[in-house]
Amino acid sequence: MAGNIRLEVVTPDKSVVSDEAQTVVAPGAYGEFGVLPGHTSFLTTLKIGMLRYKDKTGSERIVFVSGGFAEVLPDKVTILAESAERRRDIDVERARAALRRAEERLAEARKREDLDFNRAQAALQRALARVKVAEAQRAG
Repeated sequence: MAGNIRLEVVTPDKSVVSDEAQTVVAPGAYGEFGVLPGHTSFLTTLKIGMLRYKDKTGSERIVFVSGGFAEVLPDKVTILAESAERRRDIDVERARAALRRAEERLAEARKREDLDFNRAQAALQRALARVKVAEAQRAG
């Protein structure tokens, strides 16, 4: 189908993306899903991961998203994320340092009952996804 679809990515703090897109691919809770203009409407939860879209010029853009919801309409995709960052805004070294800290925290949580294992595991998933997004090919 010709044309574009409106993409909005927002967090509780800010608007991260407000753009026209040819395609949108997002990390749904039950698997990655793709959206083209004219798509059937639906609402789904998101998992931690990489949102990719082709802007109106065909350039691929990449955004880290950490959970939330996606509303898909025939002419618009709205992502309400707990947190989100464009790839270009992620400091790779800072993301790698957070990954190392998360790995250490998870290892410690396995040994000690007073540390929340699930919380440490979620921090590791976020850190891994941010590093993956930050190291993705230069684009978004």
